[in-house]
Amino acid sequence: MASPPPSSPQSKKLKMSTTTNSSGDEAEPIPGCLPAGGSAEPKPRRYKRRKIAIFLAYCGAGYQGMQKNPGARTIESDLEEALFHAGAVPEHDRGNPKRYDWARAARTDKGVSAAGQVVSGRFYIDPPGLVERLNSILSDQIRIFGFKRVTASFNAKKFCDRRRYVYLLPVFALDPNAHPDRESVVASLGSDNELVRCVECSERGRKAVGLFGRQSRALKDSESEGGASVEVDASPELLQNPDLADEGKSEVGEDKEDDTISNQGTDTKMESANEAARSDEMEVPIAEETTKAEEQSAKTEPHVRDGANGATGKFCYGDKEREMFNRILRRYVGTHNFHNFTTRTKAEDPSARRYIISFNADHVVNIEGIEYVKCEVIGQSFMLHQIRKMIGLAVALMRNCAPESLMDIALRQDVSINVPTAPEVGLFLDECLFSSYNQKWKDSHEALTMEAYAEEAEDFKMKYILSHIASMEHKEGAVALWLHSLNHRNYPDFQMKDPNGEHTIVEPEPSQMENSAT
Repeated sequence: MASPPPSSPQSKKLKMSTTTNSSGDEAEPIPGCLPAGGSAEPKPRRYKRRKIAIFLAYCGAGYQGMQKNPGARTIESDLEEALFHAGAVPEHDRGNPKRYDWARAARTDKGVSAAGQVVSGRFYIDPPGLVERLNSILSDQIRIFGFKRVTASFNAKKFCDRRRYVYLLPVFALDPNAHPDRESVVASLGSDNELVRCVECSERGRKAVGLFGRQSRALKDSESEGGASVEVDASPELLQNPDLADEGKSEVGEDKEDDTISNQGTDTKMESANEAARSDEMEVPIAEETTKAEEQSAKTEPHVRDGANGATGKFCYGDKEREMFNRILRRYVGTHNFHNFTTRTKAEDPSARRYIISFNADHVVNIEGIEYVKCEVIGQSFMLHQIRKMIGLAVALMRNCAPESLMDIALRQDVSINVPTAPEVGLFLDECLFSSYNQKWKDSHEALTMEAYAEEAEDFKMKYILSHIASMEHKEGAVALWLHSLNHRNYPDFQMKDPNGEHTIVEPEPSQMENSAT
C-alpha cells in the first residue's frame, strides 16, 4: 500500500510591526487589567511582553533633562511611572528599567525639549489602548504618539545612527550692535555715542540716540551747555556698578511710562532734573507717546542699529548675514575633537571626537512677533552642552567678539579654551534617525520614522515647544540677557589668535601632552 505523499512545508509568514498587537501567545498576566466576561471568577488572560519603540515628544520646561536622576524631576522618571500605571510594566519590575531593556535614543539636557524622541523596551502592549492610557496619566507637557514593534535585539540608543537638533536663535542675536556687553556701556560713558540701559531686556546696552519708539528725555540749556542735550536715563551709580542692575531689573514686556530705569534713585534724579528745568524755564522735549501696539512691536522686532557708516535701519537676516553664519557653522562639519564644547571630558578622551554630518541656518521663522533663525544640526551623537556651545561660539563670532580664526583654535586637541554656552530654551531634539536599522529590517518590520506622526508632532511643537521658546524671550529675555555676557572679561580667550597672530596659544598641561602622545 502506497504511503500518502508528504505535505509541502508552509512558508514562514513575515511578522510586520504594528502599533496594535493581536497575538494570542500566552505568558505572564498583564497587571491591573481584568479580562472581559461576566463570570464571577473569570480565568485571567495571559499576555506576552513585546519589544517596541515608543515615539514621543515633550517640553523640557520645569524638567531636569531626559535622563532619570534621583531627587530630580525628569522626563524619564515620569515616563517610567506612567508605563507602570498603564499596565505596560509589572509590579516586580517597577523602578528597575534594566529588567525591561529600557533605552533612550537621545539624552537631552535640562530645559531642552524634544519633538521626536524615541525610547525602547519590553512592555505589555495588550489589551489595546496603551497610547491612550499613557497620555491620560502623563502631563500635557509629554505626549506619546505611538509605538512600533522592533527586533528582540533593538536598542534605541545603539541603533540610532543620527540625531537632528534645532536651535531657534533670535535674529537680533546676530546683530553686533544689539545688546552690547557691559564693558561697552561703561567705556562709552561721556562719549558722543553713550549707551544706556537696554529697555528690551532690562539691562544696559542699548543706544540712547536715534532709536525707534520712545526716546530718552533731554535737557536743553543753551546758556550753560551751548544747546547740547544731556542724557539722564541712567543712574551713574548703576552704570558704574554692574551688579546693581540685576537687583532691580524688570521683565521684558512690562509696560513702562517712560524710558527711565525702574529704580527709585533714578526716578528721584529725573524729578530733580525736571524741577530744575522748570525753575530755569528750560525746554524739556518729550518723545511722542506710542500706542501699546507700537510699544509691543518695538520690543519684539529686531533692533535698530547704527552701522559703521552711520546709516540707521532694521537689522535683518539677509544674504550677507546668512552666508557668513553658514560659513561659520560649516566649520563644525566633519570629525573633530570637541573637548572645548562640553564639560568633564578631557581632550585625550576618545569620546571627545564627534562626527557632524551637517549644520546650516538657512531659514527664518516668526513666532509670536519674534524672528528666529532656524539652526539645524545633524550628527551621529552629541555630548553634554555641545550644541549650545557650538551656537554660543558662532554667535560670538557673528557679533565680532572674537575673530573667526578662534573657531579653528577651539577645535584643536592641544588647546583648552572657555567657550560660551547659549541658553537651553531655544534647543530641541527634532528627530532620531534609524537609517541602518530600517534598511536591514525593511522586509520584516515597519520603518522607524516620524512620518506617521508628523502632523501630531507639528501640532505639539507649535503648542508647547515653540510657544515656550517665544514666551521665555518675551518675559525673561533669555537670549537678550545672555548676549551681555559675551565680552573679554568673561571670556578672555576671545582675544586669542592663531599661531601666526599676536597672542600666544595656551599650551596644554604636561599630563595632557603625555596622554595625547600615547
